[in-house]
Amino acid sequence: MSLPKQQPFLADEPVAPEAPEVELNLSEYVAVVRRHWKLVSLSLLIALVASGVHYAMTPKEYMATSTIQIERRNLSPVGGASSPWYENFWNMEFYPTQYELLQSRGLAERVVRSLDLMADPSFNPGAAAAKERTGATTAEEDEATLGKLAQQLKGGLTVDPVRNTQLVRLSFRSSSREFSAKAANAFAESFIDMGVEDRYASAGKASTFLGSQIETLKQEVAEKEAQLQAFSRSSDIVTLDPQSNVTLRRLETLNTALMDAKKERIEKEAHYHEVMTGPLDAVADSLAPGVISGLRTQQLQMEQDYETKLKTFKPEWPEMVSLKSQIETGKQHIDSVIREMVQKARSNASSNYQAVLRQEQSLAAELETIKRQAIDQNSSAVQFTNLKVEIQTRRELLDELLRRQSETEVAVRLQDTRESNVRIIDHALVPDGPFRPSLRKDLTYGLLIGLLFGIGVALFLEFLDRTVKSPEEVERRFSIATLAVIQDIAETGKAYGSPAYGYGYGYGYGYGDPPTGEPSRVRPTKGKAKVAGGGWLEKKKGTPGPQAQIELVPHERPRTLISESYRSLRTALLLSSARELKVVAVTSAMAGEGKTATASNLAVVLAQLGRPVVIIDCDLRKPRIHQVFKLSNRSGLVNQLTGTAELDAVIFPTEVPNLWVIPSGPMPPNPSELLASERLRDLLRTLRSRFDYVIVDTPPALAVTDATLVGIQTDGVVLTLRSHKVTREEVRLVRDRLRQADVKILGAVLNRYRALQAGAAAGYRYAEAYGYGAEETGSKAGSAA
Repeated sequence: MSLPKQQPFLADEPVAPEAPEVELNLSEYVAVVRRHWKLVSLSLLIALVASGVHYAMTPKEYMATSTIQIERRNLSPVGGASSPWYENFWNMEFYPTQYELLQSRGLAERVVRSLDLMADPSFNPGAAAAKERTGATTAEEDEATLGKLAQQLKGGLTVDPVRNTQLVRLSFRSSSREFSAKAANAFAESFIDMGVEDRYASAGKASTFLGSQIETLKQEVAEKEAQLQAFSRSSDIVTLDPQSNVTLRRLETLNTALMDAKKERIEKEAHYHEVMTGPLDAVADSLAPGVISGLRTQQLQMEQDYETKLKTFKPEWPEMVSLKSQIETGKQHIDSVIREMVQKARSNASSNYQAVLRQEQSLAAELETIKRQAIDQNSSAVQFTNLKVEIQTRRELLDELLRRQSETEVAVRLQDTRESNVRIIDHALVPDGPFRPSLRKDLTYGLLIGLLFGIGVALFLEFLDRTVKSPEEVERRFSIATLAVIQDIAETGKAYGSPAYGYGYGYGYGYGDPPTGEPSRVRPTKGKAKVAGGGWLEKKKGTPGPQAQIELVPHERPRTLISESYRSLRTALLLSSARELKVVAVTSAMAGEGKTATASNLAVVLAQLGRPVVIIDCDLRKPRIHQVFKLSNRSGLVNQLTGTAELDAVIFPTEVPNLWVIPSGPMPPNPSELLASERLRDLLRTLRSRFDYVIVDTPPALAVTDATLVGIQTDGVVLTLRSHKVTREEVRLVRDRLRQADVKILGAVLNRYRALQAGAAAGYRYAEAYGYGAEETGSKAGSAA
């Protein structure tokens, strides 16, 4: 056979590309979501359906809101009318205390009593049953029931202070429209009543104490007057001049001093009671005016600084943590100062009270001594004067106590006017619609949860998926150059120039299937076409004419994107090595990755350069090249290697110009020994001299050792990797096995690549983007290569 010859192609020796630095690429995560879009969509759909079910099954709740104003005014009547409207602007605990009182169980119990909820069967269903079962309930049972109902009622209350104002919104949630409004208004009214009652409780105690002291003084004055009248009648004393007797003058002075001491003792005792029962802030401020206010001013300044900086820094910022610690320390310091000053004030009041009490007792003792002296001189005159002075001093003390009692009674009567620093701004109205559930919120939460869950599961599945997916992954993980990316024909069917290519892939086989000796033919069937390897390709509706094998796409449909991908493989392969590149082996890691299709289509595109090309089927265990080119497999490579046939007898021309085929021939019992023999080396040397390019189809490298034996005798090996099938471990194992055998790996072909599954691969889709796909002529292709 006379075949044209061509000088070998020379280039520099390639350097293995270094693995690029791994960096965070957002497009990779987007690609993961795109690959698992069905899972994400299903998760999103389930979450939305669950949100709808939750909305339908959740009982409706209504919310009513009342607004109250809490002013910083001290309305305590204790201490007289000196400062009834004292504005305490620096008490930083005032409003937090009011908010806690609004949420206290005591206030909730007041609301339960005011609304008579214990007898309401809708709020307390067990009340009627318990009463019928046990009769009259005890006070302890009523208190326990009241506490439970108060806790239940308090659970529906929400206290929302309006920022930078004195207003507070009281919101109540309930399954009843009317009850939500009634409860919100009842909380506001009960809070006002509780404040009024607590505020005037100390005034009532002071009035009671003053009343008891007044009654005691009145009784003492009456007794002294009776004694004076009786003594005057018995002693016939009409007048008595105290100026004529020194003892009588001393007795009068001591009586006056004793009455002053008693008066002072009563005042100190009253003050002692006020200090022991009065508000702590008022007691501390009475001891050291301005000290507590100054501390609260500093505390307020620090809290204002904290609120200002909180707009800039996060609470976890060290400066914010330090400032927060200073605020808490300041609060504790203020509390400790108040406690110390209150303790000091109470101690002073107690000391003063004990001092005046001892003074009174001392004066009383001295008075008794002077009385005994006066009795010796003029017992009748002294006793008469003593009674008269005692009556006078007790009357003066009685007048003072009556005046103080009148003031406290006026303050107590102010309670009936319900004068308070809390007032209702807006009463709660019956709500028009439910507050919860909210369809918009449920759907929003469902959308977010479903989306996050779906993406999380997709990322988890991606983490578990160990297959090779993209050309970037091949280069990054294995340092193998990607020569070409062959897209899945099922995805690129729309890009084909003829509707005949609307069916899926037709290559791939499993080892162990019995080989066929005759080429398979296209069988016209209804809607399907038989292809090499025993597979069937489903035709699109209306597909005319016979069906073509996928392995011959560059020859039969040269304008398709897949044909252009194989031409890119041809160009990259010719530029991949500096040495003489004439004999190229094609293998894969495992079966079914498309190595036969890659080898046959590579031979086709090389033949399209107008140069003689021969393809050898060295897969002696499962040959398929004869099926691709529709040739007989009765004689072939095995016959030539065993010496039963000449070389020209096993080289067959094909329908592709410039392309010849050497089929495998009959299956031998020792394929590995044949491929490792010198006859194969001699054959390859002969073919080098007669053909420009020799393409060798070998078995999978991990399944048997044939690919390694053949690869040693070639100029290099092209590794075919099927996207989303071959695992990283398999690729790494086949790479290491070939390199250990000193087999040159020219590069990898990523087969059956799906852009939707593998994500972004814009560099491999330019031909589609620009509509490239014109059929190359032999001369043009040769110049391009």
